[in-house]
Amino acid sequence: QVQLVESGGGLVQAGGSLRLSCAASRSRFSTNNMGWYRQAPGKQRELVAVITSVGTTTYADSVKGRFTISRDNAKKTVYLQMNSLKPEDTADYYCKASRPDGTVYWGKGTLVTVSS
Repeated sequence: QVQLVESGGGLVQAGGSLRLSCAASRSRFSTNNMGWYRQAPGKQRELVAVITSVGTTTYADSVKGRFTISRDNAKKTVYLQMNSLKPEDTADYYCKASRPDGTVYWGKGTLVTVSS
């Protein structure tokens, strides 16, 4: 079973930056599509960014130009660089791994709080 551990969340002022990391274990990491999702209080979980096994990236419109997803297959880690943060980016951020067979795994999340 794949285990995902997120880190890097915290409190930052609007306009600031954070980099989230998601380390995967027990995984053929390079073959997985990896994604970041977020869930704000009282809202549904939503896609932030996805990177496929071959490096193709997709972003939510709300974060395009500000966030960058990347992966290091040797370290079995996916990153989310978040710049120009806004208060509306405040949420729990979750890492998701999607195996080629369709199996999905989630991390437990890391909290990002952006103050105005």
